[in-house]
Amino acid sequence: MATVLETHKPLKEEIFDALHRQIIAGKYAPGDWLRQEDIASQMGVSMTPVREAFDLLVAKGIAERVPYRGVRVREMNPKEVVEAYGLRLTLEAIIAREAAMNITPEQISALKKIMAEMDKQVELSEMPNQRQLSREFHAAIAEASGNALLIQLYTIVSNAFPDWLLYEALYRKPELVENSVTQTHDEHTAILNALKKGDADLAVKVSLEHVMESGRWLETYLNVPAKLLREQEKQVLHLMKKK
Repeated sequence: MATVLETHKPLKEEIFDALHRQIIAGKYAPGDWLRQEDIASQMGVSMTPVREAFDLLVAKGIAERVPYRGVRVREMNPKEVVEAYGLRLTLEAIIAREAAMNITPEQISALKKIMAEMDKQVELSEMPNQRQLSREFHAAIAEASGNALLIQLYTIVSNAFPDWLLYEALYRKPELVENSVTQTHDEHTAILNALKKGDADLAVKVSLEHVMESGRWLETYLNVPAKLLREQEKQVLHLMKKK
């Protein structure tokens, strides 16, 4: 790993970004150990910022800390993925409804800025940036709900959802990048337009469709059982119809 810490971010964030890119690119697979000493040596830095970068990876759900062993790229079995998917569907729907009723013009502008930045990230090498911006987009919608507890829950659930593995699939199938970027843009635009209109039902509908598209990726590229994913979708859609 070359020393590529060239921006003005804090060093721990630079190291986090570098490791994040490499995990998404498949250099480190789920279950691989991240060796603090090796990474510090390869990057030409001390172990302290590497340890802090590990903390960020753990906090964002990409890595896990194993007592007395160290830090490794997070592994998830199909049951855990499906559970996280179901919770993500539920919270996205609730948040979309609340945000449509409470979002401010300033928050709409902030979402537009995030989307504008996402539109610049179209190359395979830029997919880690695309992922980070997409997470910011959804976190900003959660903030727009105005519900502090809902925001906290969303942070927990979004970190549990293995979206980095979906981006890793793009490195295995780079021919999918263009369509993936276009589809994400279109789906985010639909969500933004529903929020601008204050149309809660439409916001719920397009938000669920957006997350369910990730469900199809889980099925196709991560071999998560389709039956389990459809069961989660059916439960959430049934719940939303009762509201």
